Amino acid sequence: MGIKSWLSKIYADRVARKTYRDAANAVANQERILHYLVEEATGTQFGIDHHFQKIRSREKFCTNIPVRDYEALKPYVEKVVAGETDVLWPGKPIYLSKTSGTTSGAKYIPITKESMPEHIKAARNALLMYIHHSRNTGFVNGKMIFLQGSPVLDMSKQIPTGRLSGIVAHHVPKYLQRNRMPTYETNCIEDWETKVETIADETIKEKMTLISGIPAWVQMYFEKLLQKTGKNTVSEVFPHFSLMVYGGVNFQPYAKKFRQLIGKDIDSVELFPASEGFIAYQDRQDDNGMLLNTNAGMYFEFVPQEGWNEEHPKTLSLDEVSLNTNYALLISSNAGLWRYNIGDLVRFTSLNPPRVRVSGRTKHFTSAFGEHVIAEEIEQALTETLREVPAVVNEFTLAPQTEPQEGLPHHEWFIEFEQQPTDWDAFILCLDNKLQEKNPYYRDLIEGKVLKPLTIQIIQTNGFNRFMEANGKLGGQNKVPRLSNTRDIASQLMRWSEKSVSLSKKNDSR
Repeated sequence: MGIKSWLSKIYADRVARKTYRDAANAVANQERILHYLVEEATGTQFGIDHHFQKIRSREKFCTNIPVRDYEALKPYVEKVVAGETDVLWPGKPIYLSKTSGTTSGAKYIPITKESMPEHIKAARNALLMYIHHSRNTGFVNGKMIFLQGSPVLDMSKQIPTGRLSGIVAHHVPKYLQRNRMPTYETNCIEDWETKVETIADETIKEKMTLISGIPAWVQMYFEKLLQKTGKNTVSEVFPHFSLMVYGGVNFQPYAKKFRQLIGKDIDSVELFPASEGFIAYQDRQDDNGMLLNTNAGMYFEFVPQEGWNEEHPKTLSLDEVSLNTNYALLISSNAGLWRYNIGDLVRFTSLNPPRVRVSGRTKHFTSAFGEHVIAEEIEQALTETLREVPAVVNEFTLAPQTEPQEGLPHHEWFIEFEQQPTDWDAFILCLDNKLQEKNPYYRDLIEGKVLKPLTIQIIQTNGFNRFMEANGKLGGQNKVPRLSNTRDIASQLMRWSEKSVSLSKKNDSR
């Protein structure tokens, strides 16, 4: 064992002890952080407007500060962008993270000198927790690739502005710099297809051991490698590749495709990073829940499903949540966010320690017929179907078809297959039944003949990439929405549809 591997195990064990100590005191830490945040921001514009000096309890905190999305917080953010000080947090942010908004165009999320280190520490701890439990240190002696946005910052504003992944690239610890790929120059390439091409050229002959990124873009990189080398699997190109780190989407629907691309099973670590804060990370290989980052300058609240659309919803603190219930996640933080709805749904898989899974997005759902299907349900339905009916899927999304040319309304899936099913009826019936099992409201609509079973639009190879490119969202941290309640995405995807598939007549009347 090399000195680097030996030291990494010692360091990992030390970090693990502190991490689980923090997790055991998660509720107390959250209460302490709430008081700290209010006290620090009392003199800010936001603190004065919301009478922070009178807040002495969580109840008063909730009374004085309404739950906000970006649109509601925007008047304060605009002051921050303009260069004003002491608006949401003392002083000025050191960065603005630019993200794509659904209704407001570009969004600017502040990152402060207090919040930035927590992003780096959480990413580091995720790898150290993996070492602690697996004792695998092989990846620390090889090259590591992080598929991310450009680190070039926009300096035209009062505060340096960029994509979160690009900002983080400026804070990679020195001990990882020699191992890290691609080169800075390559990372700065804006065009994603050119960037992937260049990254593949740079890395083909390297000893790659860790690869990180959003699965759809990692897949694009893997396919480019195989195209350039003529190899059958990524493990032939990189025989020392042993750990994949990913975040942003549920990996399970991609698992079969990645097993095929890599040529073997490898360990993986899931992350839950966001511009608003590094929310959670997978701390164990035998548990797919992600450990909530409860001692990192963020105070979390949770909105039960019945309150998702309310203007003033009742919120729960960490000690009030339950297992296997979907909650909208709110965050107050040392970046100057206050009871901010980040748009993600989470479900607790463990309470002690607190671990979560991302189950969807508050604005990404299908409920045109009252069924309120969320991302987790369609991801699970597809994953289970792929275990039973042979097929390989590259990408997918779902939309309601409320005005079909003939027959009843239905759910319409848009799927790009690597390998299509040989029995379409079996695939459609299985997928539809799996979704009915996950969502009883959908089952009632099918059984009541309000909806007919789903149909599938087969999207041509690279169709989803072309869709993302057409919308200026190819690569980086951008992700295809899993589902929507309108036909906006569906209408665009029809450009790349090869054909529509539905149940044969003998099964359509079930």
